[in-house]
Amino acid sequence: MMKQQWAAKLSTIVNTVNVKIDEPLDQYTMTKLGGSADVFVMPSTEEEAVAIVKYANNNDIPILLLGNGSNMVVRDGGVRGIVLNFSKLDAIRIDGTTVYAQAGALLKDVSIAAAEATLTGLEFSCGIPGSIGGAMAMNAGAYGGEIKDVILQSTILTPTGEMLVLNKEQLDLSYRKSIISKKGYYVLSSEFELQRGNQQEIDAKIAELTFLRESKQPLEYPSAGSVFKRPPGYFAGKLIQDSELQGKGVGGAEVSTKHAGFIVNKGGATATDYINTIKMVQATVKEKFDVDLELEVKIVGEEPSKN
Repeated sequence: MMKQQWAAKLSTIVNTVNVKIDEPLDQYTMTKLGGSADVFVMPSTEEEAVAIVKYANNNDIPILLLGNGSNMVVRDGGVRGIVLNFSKLDAIRIDGTTVYAQAGALLKDVSIAAAEATLTGLEFSCGIPGSIGGAMAMNAGAYGGEIKDVILQSTILTPTGEMLVLNKEQLDLSYRKSIISKKGYYVLSSEFELQRGNQQEIDAKIAELTFLRESKQPLEYPSAGSVFKRPPGYFAGKLIQDSELQGKGVGGAEVSTKHAGFIVNKGGATATDYINTIKMVQATVKEKFDVDLELEVKIVGEEPSKN
């Protein structure tokens, strides 16, 4: 079968233990949902990542980049082709007021490293559960801050395997969008320019935002995070709350009673349950308020087999 051939070739690029066939993806997603990947591969170096992308491009093999799985719903039928995971590319370095982080580093770990170096500017991101790669692709933001406020440049990989260094303007960052998501680029690393700060103020800000997140978000259940983008002139969570949808859902998926902008896996949910709950919310809000809720999460993969 093709996936055995792909895996054999990938095992000449990366360590064999980092190549897996029919790997269940529910262990890599924050929803704890999703089918299996034909081939799952984890490069340990940026050079390996380049070689994987070039191999896939030259052989017309589809690639899905799966980061921390915090903003993604994988359908129950799984993912055909190669699923690329950068979690081993997680180096963080600080040079003066510049913070360097590879794509697989968690955003919260980068914000903590910056805070420990008495650098201010990334406090807003201390509770965002994504990786640097995912944060760059969607210009992650929270509590009044966004990646575009602090980004200096990113090293990216094109779908053909070409490496480019893009500055802030070239990254074209806007609300939950970037050139990365538009062009299907893969982030390898990013550099952020921060400011010297006051340690007590930095620590207090992180403590405050951590409290806000833990008190308002349903962290006790698996979820994809905030499901919908903010509609112009509205708040998605308020529309959903006013539609009386909290506590409602399909199967084991439910609109959180703690924060209406989240859909949680209460246990036993399938990805189909989760997606059908999303559709129910969109349809109800459209009917009640004539507002179209646009997805912030990305839905990927195949529908489950009918047989």
